[in-house]
Amino acid sequence: MRFRASTDVTFGIRSVPGLVALTIVTVPFGLLLFLVRVRWTPLMSVDDGVRDGLYRYTVEHPAFAMTMKAMSTVGSAPVYLTVFALVAVWLLYRRHPRPAAFAVVTVAGSAVLNAVVKRAVQRARPVVADPLTTATGLSFPSGHAQSAVVTYTTLLLLFWSAMRSVWRRVAVTVATVMVLGIGLSRVALSVHYVSDVLAGYVLGLAWVVAMFAVFGSWRRELRPRVR
Repeated sequence: MRFRASTDVTFGIRSVPGLVALTIVTVPFGLLLFLVRVRWTPLMSVDDGVRDGLYRYTVEHPAFAMTMKAMSTVGSAPVYLTVFALVAVWLLYRRHPRPAAFAVVTVAGSAVLNAVVKRAVQRARPVVADPLTTATGLSFPSGHAQSAVVTYTTLLLLFWSAMRSVWRRVAVTVATVMVLGIGLSRVALSVHYVSDVLAGYVLGLAWVVAMFAVFGSWRRELRPRVR
């Protein structure tokens, strides 16, 4: 599979559609953030009910529990940071500095953004009687869910033009399964609420859209110099 990084890799989107897309994906996050901060009773009931029900199911099904732990490990920071370090090195080796910068800034910036939002919200993690695993830090939004969206969306954007149509469908399917599976694993292991995972998904998507727009404008600004 050959990577084409000049005019074939499309990082550019027009500013107005980019702003519209960013607004669309940030509004749900703002709503979730508000409802969590005011502890809206219906949302708290859903979070607690799903936590308890999925916890019982996971405890009673060891194979499912092992699968969820594996998915959670795949979505952890050491794994995706290592993957993107290798991707960035490969892109630089192939003399594609802007895609490399896009990958590094998008992934690293997402991690910083997640830490900032968690510190601002200060939501404690779920508590169960006999935890299946342990997790430190705060709960909202889910770092695993956010990084899953950022990781797989960024990989799709980087390699989209290099894939044939059939492989694009396969890649999108795999990415979707992994993103949903990683999010599910965090709820099943009782280290996040459903609202944490949904917020992570939306914040991750908003961040990728923002970086896509920023690097698109850089690409347009640099195009005359390249010529």
